[in-house]
Amino acid sequence: MTALDAPVPERGSSVRNGGDLVVETLEALGAKTVFGIPGQHALGLFDAMGRGNLHFVSSRVENNSAFAADGYSRATGEVGVLFLSTGPGALTSLAGLQEAYATGVPMVVVASQIPLEGLGARRKGMLHQLDDQKASAANVTKSQRLIQHASGIPSAIQDAWTEAISSPQGPVWLEIPQNVLLDPIMVPPVEDALAEAADNPPRIELVREAVKWLQTAKRPAIIAGGGTRRGKAEKSLLSMAEKLRAPVICTPGGNGAFPWTHELSLQSWIEDRYMTDVLEDADVLLVIGSSLGEVTSNYFTFEPGGRIIQIDAEPRVLESNRPGLGIRADAGQALAALDEALDEALEPGKTATPDWHGSTPEDLVRESLAKVRARLEAQDLAKELKFMADIREAVPADMQTFWDMTIAAYWGWSCWDARQGQFHSAQGAGGLGFAFPGAIGAAVGLETLGKPAGSARVLAVSGDGSSMYSIAELATAKQHNVPVTWLIVDDGGYGILREYMVGAFGKATATELARPDFVKLAESFGVPATRVAPEEVGDALRAGFASDGPNVVVVETLLKIFGPTHLAT
Repeated sequence: MTALDAPVPERGSSVRNGGDLVVETLEALGAKTVFGIPGQHALGLFDAMGRGNLHFVSSRVENNSAFAADGYSRATGEVGVLFLSTGPGALTSLAGLQEAYATGVPMVVVASQIPLEGLGARRKGMLHQLDDQKASAANVTKSQRLIQHASGIPSAIQDAWTEAISSPQGPVWLEIPQNVLLDPIMVPPVEDALAEAADNPPRIELVREAVKWLQTAKRPAIIAGGGTRRGKAEKSLLSMAEKLRAPVICTPGGNGAFPWTHELSLQSWIEDRYMTDVLEDADVLLVIGSSLGEVTSNYFTFEPGGRIIQIDAEPRVLESNRPGLGIRADAGQALAALDEALDEALEPGKTATPDWHGSTPEDLVRESLAKVRARLEAQDLAKELKFMADIREAVPADMQTFWDMTIAAYWGWSCWDARQGQFHSAQGAGGLGFAFPGAIGAAVGLETLGKPAGSARVLAVSGDGSSMYSIAELATAKQHNVPVTWLIVDDGGYGILREYMVGAFGKATATELARPDFVKLAESFGVPATRVAPEEVGDALRAGFASDGPNVVVVETLLKIFGPTHLAT
C-alpha cells in the first residue's frame, strides 16, 4: 500500500501521518491561524488541518499569502504561519517573504516537496520538481531546513519557531516531502512544544562606553528605526530621550516608536534636508534598529559630524554605512540597559543640559519642523497636505494601517502620526502589492485575539498600479468577511515612477496603465465600493469603517510628492 492508498487518519487514532505532526506541533506552540493555498504535494498538511483546530485563510496567490501572514504577525505580535505547495507555489511566495525578511517579521513557512526518491541531482520529471527548492528561499529567509523523516517534524518546527522569534526576527523555511506528510506514522501525538526567543543582550563594556559618550554629549540626537518597534523599546526610548533631552526622529520603519507630538519629536521627516542638518550637527548620534540606509541617510547625502552609537540585532547592519560604536543586541534589551546605566550616571532627578549653539533642543525641534512646513507650503502641495490630513482625521486613533509603495505611502512615511495604532508599509523590500493582503492578515489576526470586528478593522492604502498585484484577494476578504477597508488612489499609472522619470528625463515611459473600473470590479466580488472626489475621502472612509466586512473606496486623483532635498545644490 502506498501513501496515497493509505486510509485517512483521525486525530487520536492509531493511524496518523506526518501532516498531523505539523498541525499538532504548531498548535502546541500557540499557532491559531495559517495562511496559504492547497497544492498536490501539500495535501497531507491540509488533510491533517481538517482534524485540528487551526483556522485556515485561503488566499488566491502565494505571495499574497506571505503578505497576509506577515500582516498577521505585525498586527498581533505573534508568529505568522504559511503553508505552501511545491515548485511554482513555493517560488511565487518569495516576493512576499522578502518583505518579511527585510523588515524582521517572525514567520514559520512550511512548504511541501516532491517525494523523497525525487530529491537530489536526478531529474526524474516529477511535477513541480526543482533542483534545490530551499536554495531558492535562501535570500529571503533566515534559514532553510529539509525534513526527511516524520519523527523529525516536531523538533524541526519547534527549532524554526525559536529561530523566527529570536532577534533579529524573520521568516524561517521548512520543507517536507509529499510522502513524509502522507505516510502513516508511529510517532505519538504532540502534547507540548516550547519555543523561547534566544537572549540577545548588549555587552556590558559597550553599554558603559555608550553611556560615557551620551552623558557628556552637548548635542545628542536619536534615530529610531524599525528595530525599535520590533524590540518593543518605545518605553525605554522615551525615558532616555527625556533624560538626555535629545531630539528623536523616526525612520519609515520606526514610525510610531516615539510620540509624534512630544516636544523632542522631529517626527518622521527623515528625507528633508533640514532634518539631515540637525542629525549632522549632533555630536553623538544614537541609531537604533537602522542601517542608516538609503532613505534614512536622505539618499546617502548624510555626512555626520559627530560620533555614532549604532544598536542592531543583526550584526551585518552594524557600521554597514558609517563607522561607529556598534552594539549587537535586541533593541529592547539594549535600550533598557542604557536607560538603567544613564540613571546611575546622571545625578538623581537631573536631566542633561544640551546646548545646540545657544538653542534648547525643544526650540530646535520647533524651528526645524516649522522650516519643513514652510518648505512644503512653498511647493503648491495644498491638495496633498489636505488629502493626507483628511485620511488621518478619519482613521480612528488606534487603527492599524497598511501602505503600498504608492505616492500616498511616500507621504505617509514622513507625515503620518500613528497615534495609538501602528503604521506598516512595504519599505523593507519595496515591492508592490503588500497593503491589502497584509491588512487582511492583520484584521484576521486581531479578530483571532478576540477583538470585535469594529475594533479589528484595518485600513489598506494602495495605488491603482499596486492594487492590481493583490486584486484577487477581494475574493479572500469576501470569503472570510474580513473587516478591512481598502483605499485605492487611482492616478492612472505608476505615479511615483512617473514622477521620477519626468524629473530625471523630462518624460515618463511605460508608466501609464489601463485599469479596470475598480468599483464595479469590487462589486463583482460582492464587496461594497464607492468612488469619491479627493475632498470627500474622509467621509467615505468613515462610512467604510462603520460597515461590516470588506469595502473599497476609490479616489481618482493625481497626487504629487514633495520635492527631494538630496538633489538640492
